Amino acid sequence: MSASLTTRRALAAVLAAGALIGAAAMPAAADGHGHGHGRDNGRNHGRDHVREHDHGRDNERDNGRDQGRGRDHGRDHGRDNGRDNGRDHRAPSSIAIGEVQNEDGMRGDRFGRALNREWVEVKNTGRHAVNLRGYTLTDEQGNRYRFPDFRLDGRSSVKVHTGQGRNTRHDLYQDRRRQVWDDSDTATLRDDRGNIIDTESWGRRGHHHRNG
Repeated sequence: MSASLTTRRALAAVLAAGALIGAAAMPAAADGHGHGHGRDNGRNHGRDHVREHDHGRDNERDNGRDQGRGRDHGRDHGRDNGRDNGRDHRAPSSIAIGEVQNEDGMRGDRFGRALNREWVEVKNTGRHAVNLRGYTLTDEQGNRYRFPDFRLDGRSSVKVHTGQGRNTRHDLYQDRRRQVWDDSDTATLRDDRGNIIDTESWGRRGHHHRNG
């Protein structure tokens, strides 16, 4: 009877000790599992952050390329517009040919005075003065007069005489000794870049004026 009681007490003590050991081991296992799970989450979060950072760099590079293409397109578009504007949208000139006076039968004039009765009027229809330096006035035979450094005021005109004389604000002289303008001829006015800005024709078909 005594031996049986002792055995039961020993067995109960062993079971109690086992329960204590198991209870102590469970938090440790749980703590190890938590640390492992945390490490895995940390690694995964780090990889996701790296991927997001790489994605951001890719987006920045793509945006940079798109902006570069936009600047290039803007420059090309600007150049194209500039070329088109230069070709098709040139502003009209305020300088034009006015009246024309040609004298017939003056070739026998010994003193050349009649040459000054032959002239072509050039007028400025705008409000602002224009320097005619480099402008030219030609006939159908290729005779050319190049304007000196001459400032033509707005709303005014100047007569370009064929003969000799002293230039004034209203009269210029080609200093020629023979007639330039024939009974049937065309006066062509060009600017300092050689662009035709006005013509005036007369003769068998009457007067014909074309501006620009």
